Amino acid sequence: MPDTQLDDLGDDKSLLLVDDDEPFLRRLARAMEKRGFETETAGSVLEGKTRAQARPPAYAVVDLRLEDGNGLDVVETIREKRPEARIVVLTGYGAIATAVAAVKVGATDYLSKPADADDIVNALLARGDEMPPPPENPMSADRVRWEHIQRVYELCDRNVSETARRLNMHRRTLQRILAKRSPK
Repeated sequence: MPDTQLDDLGDDKSLLLVDDDEPFLRRLARAMEKRGFETETAGSVLEGKTRAQARPPAYAVVDLRLEDGNGLDVVETIREKRPEARIVVLTGYGAIATAVAAVKVGATDYLSKPADADDIVNALLARGDEMPPPPENPMSADRVRWEHIQRVYELCDRNVSETARRLNMHRRTLQRILAKRSPK
């Protein structure tokens, strides 16, 4: 990361990371600490809201869907306690409706998972009408499709028939897709 971005952090480098995917949360925390942030982590909506109320962060990265509820509740809590906070919402569901909802409750930006740490930093530090640069290595369309299918499959408790119904896809076609490795 360029030194200019480290300067952009200002005096308060506090960053709250809220995600129920523990390995992802640990990796992201380490990556953000290397980029100059003072990170604090939470694995649930309740824990995220508690930490936000105790020590409202200057920056936050919040997963949209958590085991115990909606990450937008954490975004609202941060906004109440610290209106100027920069908040990025992450999600595996790249839908326009959820992006609009995230921005309406106070998110600064919205990124689809898996998001690169540099993309997250760029989104957190973008100011005003300035758009962060496009990602260096965006996912291929095949990979995005595969990620979406995998997410729906997991949400359907790994039930192939239910997943195929929800995706409006033939069951055998879905089985073939699930049997293959993920595309790059």
